Amino acid sequence: MTKKTFGTFAGVFTPTTLTILGVIMYIRQPWVVGNAGIIGALAIILISVAITFTTALSLSSITTNVRIGTGGAFSIISKSLGLEIGGAIGIPFYIAQALAVAMYIFGFREGLTSVFPDLNAYVIDLGIFILVMAIAFTSTGFAFKIQYVILGIIVLSLVSIYGSLFVNDLNYNFELFGKYPGSIENDFSGTSFWVVFAVFFPAVTGVMAGANMSGDLTSPRKSIPLGTISAVIITALIYLSLIFVVSLIATPEEMTANYNLFIEKALYGPLVIAGLLGATLSSALGSFIGAPRIMLALAEKGILPKSPKLAKLSTRGEPINAMYFTAIVVFIGISLRNLNTIAPILTMFFMITYAMINIVVLLEQSLGLPSYRPTLKVPLLVPALGAFGSIAIMFVINVIVALFSLIFIFVFYFYLVKLNLKSEVGDSRSGLFTALAEWATKKSSNLSPEKEVRSWRPNLLIPMQMPKEIRSAYKLIYSIVYPKGSVKILSLINENVQEQRNNEQFLKNAIKKFKEGYISASYAFVDGSEFNTSVKISMQSLNAAFFKPNVIFVSIDSANVQNAFYDQLRSDAEKNDFGVLMYIPFSTASLAIEKNITLWLTDIPADWKETFNIGNNDLGTLLALLICKNWKGTIEAHIVNNDPGLSFSENDIEDFSTMVRFPKNTTINIMEGDLLENTKKYRSTDINIFSANNDMKTADMINLVQTSRISAVFCIDSQSENVLV
Repeated sequence: MTKKTFGTFAGVFTPTTLTILGVIMYIRQPWVVGNAGIIGALAIILISVAITFTTALSLSSITTNVRIGTGGAFSIISKSLGLEIGGAIGIPFYIAQALAVAMYIFGFREGLTSVFPDLNAYVIDLGIFILVMAIAFTSTGFAFKIQYVILGIIVLSLVSIYGSLFVNDLNYNFELFGKYPGSIENDFSGTSFWVVFAVFFPAVTGVMAGANMSGDLTSPRKSIPLGTISAVIITALIYLSLIFVVSLIATPEEMTANYNLFIEKALYGPLVIAGLLGATLSSALGSFIGAPRIMLALAEKGILPKSPKLAKLSTRGEPINAMYFTAIVVFIGISLRNLNTIAPILTMFFMITYAMINIVVLLEQSLGLPSYRPTLKVPLLVPALGAFGSIAIMFVINVIVALFSLIFIFVFYFYLVKLNLKSEVGDSRSGLFTALAEWATKKSSNLSPEKEVRSWRPNLLIPMQMPKEIRSAYKLIYSIVYPKGSVKILSLINENVQEQRNNEQFLKNAIKKFKEGYISASYAFVDGSEFNTSVKISMQSLNAAFFKPNVIFVSIDSANVQNAFYDQLRSDAEKNDFGVLMYIPFSTASLAIEKNITLWLTDIPADWKETFNIGNNDLGTLLALLICKNWKGTIEAHIVNNDPGLSFSENDIEDFSTMVRFPKNTTINIMEGDLLENTKKYRSTDINIFSANNDMKTADMINLVQTSRISAVFCIDSQSENVLV
């Protein structure tokens, strides 16, 4: 059977209007005017409508830009900020929408018992619950036809209220500024503007009523903007006009003391009673129709337990299981008998949803992505005011409840993050973070066109002819770059198709492994017959990028080494301002137990204290500190000093340790003589870190490793590092 869809009037305008024109209009608006006066009441309504109207505009704008699916607000938020945030908002929004049905049923009962006090409250609640369920389960189309009848009754009730101007003595002694006497419940002991505001504000919520039906609309992009905005404008005009009507037909004392003022003063009171009952019934019906569709959207994305069952549709296309579950939630709400304790939380969930809709538009519009092309454009100020207003009103109504509601949202968010939800259509989060990165890049470039040594972090460029070369060096690379560094792997294209496929698969797995360790990693293949040239060109190209690698890392197999390649690589790296790390593992030792690091420092300038310059020893020292932190190990630093003009006293050693900020358990030794001979004396370490001077060739490095029988990293500075800053 073909699913029935609805147009603007039936699917959006009618449910939105009926949800906004509710019980507060009939029995609380006179009380608002009686307390706040005409000016105060105008301020309350205009502030309230400003918040909901900006939300309606934001909702309408984003709807004209995305293919909105089932779930209304949930669909919009999740398509922009991801399923985790969408679900964290959508679940509480569903709960609020479902329990609102129970509150509207209570509102219907209170309206009826105010006229017929002898009626049994339990019977009324149960009867209205059954009536709402019967209408909703019959079909959505039938429910909307019922809403046409209710809309007609509400229009007639408004005519009767406006008609009160012709059957009552008019009061022209207006009170522009109210005295806030309070209410019957507090024996007129006084109140305040914001308390009155908090009482009235729920009256204008309901702008999502039409959007909740997004999956049942023939054309959501057309119907939601037109239906929502027109409903908000028309209902706002009604609320504003009723301020002057009630000011003419009653005194402030009558307004605050009599909640049935509109009924008693109306042209025909029973019509107003019918409108009051119809408004609460239609709101209950609209919420019960909307809530299962929010649950359906959540279930379709696998967010809820037993999602496949909850996402089941009937032959008429109704979310049948979601409707059954919602009926249970509503019945539980009715069984509580009094929802006043949780009513403020439900209001908060609505407000958070409104705030998030505005935030989505604010972010999408600020990003300036080509994909953001709404046919209804709004100024940036609109979503900004909507978001700020929604959040501010939460705290105006109740600070404690607002904080509790936000904590509730965060709990849902962290729960959904653990589910590792995958969206088939993606979202705008990558664009958001890219835009933030671009903004940060521009800001950084303006502040300091040259890279600051204080901002240095290890961003490795790893050239390799065979991708599997990275296997033996993986643990060391991870120890260098974790947690804030990055890895870019550069591999030569293999002419053998099968080998190339194998290489690509290996690199994909390697990158996945790095990312599982929260390391930013990527790879690329270069085509060239001469690898040195390809690497050099790559370095030159990367120099134009802001987020460029700053260190070349190579792992050298001492059994099969190409000395000329590595010597040339060092020269090219120096010309392009790259540091160099040359890792030479000793075949039988590798990184041993990954605990002890020995740092060898050579050729430290005599004026190192005054100039804060320790020569070509910065990269090596930084490397030792990084590895030590990740290994939770110890550093033994050896300063090889063969310069007669340089002396290291105890104070100098202490100053050196303090300026470098070595870990507390670091030992520093001063020695003289040949580097190779000294390394033979210290073999109780897991890795040696050397600063390679210009005279040290690749062959010399290999000889040093073979002689010491300990794996080593040889470091060459790029002059963009300084361990003393």
